[in-house]
Amino acid sequence: MSAERLGELLIRNDMITDLQLANAVAEQKKEGIRLGAALVRLEYIQETDLASFLSKHYGVPSINLAEFDVDPAVIELIPSEVAQKYQLVPVNRAGSTLIVAMSDPSNIFAIDDIKFMTGYNVEVVVAAEAAIKSAIDQYYDQSSSLADVMGSLEDFDDLELVEDGDLEDVADLAKATEDAPVVKLCNLILTDAIKKKASDIHIEPYEHTFRVRYRIDGVLYEVMKPPRKLKNAITSRLKIMASLDIAERRLPQDGRIKIKLGRGQEMDYRVNVLPTLFGEKVVCRLLDKSNLQLDMTKLGYEEEALAHFKREIHKPFGMVLVTGPTGSGKTVSLYSALSELNKISENISTAEDPVEFNFAGINQVQMHEEIGLNFAAALRAFLRQDPDIIMIGEIRDFETAEIGIKAALTGHLVLSTLHTNDAPSTINRMLNMGIEPFLVSSAVNLISAQRLGRRVCSECKEPDNISEDALISAGIPEGEIGKFVIYKGKWCPTCNDTGYKGRVGIYHVMPMVEELKEMVLSGANTAEIKQESMRLGFKTMRQSALTKLMEGVTTLEEVMRCTVGDD
Repeated sequence: MSAERLGELLIRNDMITDLQLANAVAEQKKEGIRLGAALVRLEYIQETDLASFLSKHYGVPSINLAEFDVDPAVIELIPSEVAQKYQLVPVNRAGSTLIVAMSDPSNIFAIDDIKFMTGYNVEVVVAAEAAIKSAIDQYYDQSSSLADVMGSLEDFDDLELVEDGDLEDVADLAKATEDAPVVKLCNLILTDAIKKKASDIHIEPYEHTFRVRYRIDGVLYEVMKPPRKLKNAITSRLKIMASLDIAERRLPQDGRIKIKLGRGQEMDYRVNVLPTLFGEKVVCRLLDKSNLQLDMTKLGYEEEALAHFKREIHKPFGMVLVTGPTGSGKTVSLYSALSELNKISENISTAEDPVEFNFAGINQVQMHEEIGLNFAAALRAFLRQDPDIIMIGEIRDFETAEIGIKAALTGHLVLSTLHTNDAPSTINRMLNMGIEPFLVSSAVNLISAQRLGRRVCSECKEPDNISEDALISAGIPEGEIGKFVIYKGKWCPTCNDTGYKGRVGIYHVMPMVEELKEMVLSGANTAEIKQESMRLGFKTMRQSALTKLMEGVTTLEEVMRCTVGDD
């Protein structure tokens, strides 16, 4: 079905609006994907609803591919390249009829090709596009399956273990990185992480083992244990791909790998190599621009907190700070704010280390400490560039904080991050850096602390029986108990048997209102500032997490894992 035809049908059936269609068409052209996939990505329609609509419109059955275990003999009837080209998968064979699952049952060319190729009559069923992609990966990617690659490595004896104290010929090591099993395993590690929606890859050598772990939805899972004798070859292969020095094994190194995924899509990996006791540990962070969510309404902010945040970033001057540990989504929050502020009338400059994603209309500067280009130096330069909005990747020292504060006090909007536990402790962190209390209270507009909690899997979630005492202990008011349903994940293939799929932001948004500014000036401690912010009605992170729990978004386990009580 043409994109225009599908869009018209969905509008006619009141499933989307004209504006949503226009946005989806723009997303489709930008990312090189189907219109249906664009509508699902923008969350204008659920994939199951789209499949159900197509099923009714064309009068063909709709199926859930996750419930099928397809016979390999049926899979062999349609080659991998054909399944990839038309985004379909055979699911069963009955006599002279082949049942094929497709996301677009109107694709006559695909149906005719399958008939001609197999000699079978083709009966079409509808399935969600994501489910079809998952099935293609499952049934056709056999040449690159983990079991096969690991099996081939068992017989790979060309390399010998080189102990850390031994000398090693770099030319021999470089040659070893080109051997087929090593190349195949490294490619598998990088691509399998994409399929599993991992955010980081950890490749870790120990005294007697060598393991690979993926961080999925904020939690690390072990995925494989390659032979330890290959640790130097695998590490060096990744270093070559990241344009790093394979001869340097004593110092940390940073690099970047970029691979093409097809349909014009690319994936970036930020690579860091760290010398450890038993070899070099490699961590690759996946930077997927296609999945970057810049719509602030979909990040997980409560309505009132989002209103506070938007009001402060639209002020012409002052400082807005986003705080939290590494991997808590601070960069996404700042990019979302910049995306909203990015207009022709505004001059926006950012100092980042590293620049994770590039945006049209924003002047982004990569830091290079080795040549003296640090955050403080970049800030000084920005102030001579007629700026309106400045974003500092991280405030790490007094010099950067001082220049940022002065910029905020002289007519510029400054956005930045800090590593602190919560919003109130950010005040003391800045005071500890040497910033005077009157400067903090004058310059800072708002502090937003955040964490990322896992979403309970929507495919397998079921009601959870939690005792009243546990709920009260977590912080839920006694009068609220019984007014909502708490869920847990039952485990299914969709969530890789974890019970969780995706993440949601948990926030403590604290505008610096007059009462809080006065407390800063009077030398109040972190606990006193937190109590006052609660009295003023600003939700803490625990309260934000409990709101997600009562809305059925996450579990009590995640609430307790990600946040601390407000006692």
